[in-house]
Amino acid sequence: MSNIDLKELKEKAKEIRIKTIDSIGFLGVGHIGGAMSIIELLTILYYKKMKIDPINPKMADRDKLVLSKGHAGPALYCTLADKGFFPVKWLHTLNQGGTKLPSHCDMNMTPGIDMTTGSLGQGLSSAIGLALSMRLDNIDRNVFAIIGDGESQEGQNWEAAMAASQFKLNNLIAFTDYNKMQIDGYTKDIMPIDDLEAKWKAFGWNTYRINGHDFSALDNTIDSARQSFDKPIMIILDTIKGKGCSFAEGKLNNHNMPFTYEEAKEAIKILEETNV
Repeated sequence: MSNIDLKELKEKAKEIRIKTIDSIGFLGVGHIGGAMSIIELLTILYYKKMKIDPINPKMADRDKLVLSKGHAGPALYCTLADKGFFPVKWLHTLNQGGTKLPSHCDMNMTPGIDMTTGSLGQGLSSAIGLALSMRLDNIDRNVFAIIGDGESQEGQNWEAAMAASQFKLNNLIAFTDYNKMQIDGYTKDIMPIDDLEAKWKAFGWNTYRINGHDFSALDNTIDSARQSFDKPIMIILDTIKGKGCSFAEGKLNNHNMPFTYEEAKEAIKILEETNV
């Protein structure tokens, strides 16, 4: 945890966006859309809210993060590299032979990854297990979980929601990356999930809804959520899929798209000149 201010966070998020575009572009294909939509969230968690130690990534008394939408791993890898969990040069090995940075997060391969994910719908259940284990071990820290809106169509999420409420897991703070798109189209056209706020409240969670790219809203809401004494917390983030990447922002084909390294460099140049 730190006293970094919101202006510094905004600059740091731009740096991580640039690293993310660069690492996927170097490979030539990847999940650019869902990675870019959670960068503000990852930035504020890892630079302001979470107790972590890059030198001792497995320390017991730490906050943990479960990126249930594990295909957004490149954004998390770039955040972890920037924090010093592993060398930045690893980023150009993304999803290549012998890499420690697979397409989806793997806790046995990458320093700083707290839970293996990628099988959509399962991460929230894993986060509940971690939160329960912290309670049993008397560790007064938080588990943060990030799920996708398309992923929220999975029934296991709602079984997990009931369990977290039953166990009164106030040390669990989850986020829905509500970018309103999934691999095959708009979420509303494939399997509508609104009203998300009403759903999570009905399942017994303290629920918030904010702009997921607004650092002030993220800062204040996470602090408020930590005051919950009897319920798990869901923070629904209205986001833009592909945010900050000129050729991907808001595009339906941005879930897992090919692009050249030259296109990546051009997008980075545009981003550097833009107030994102």
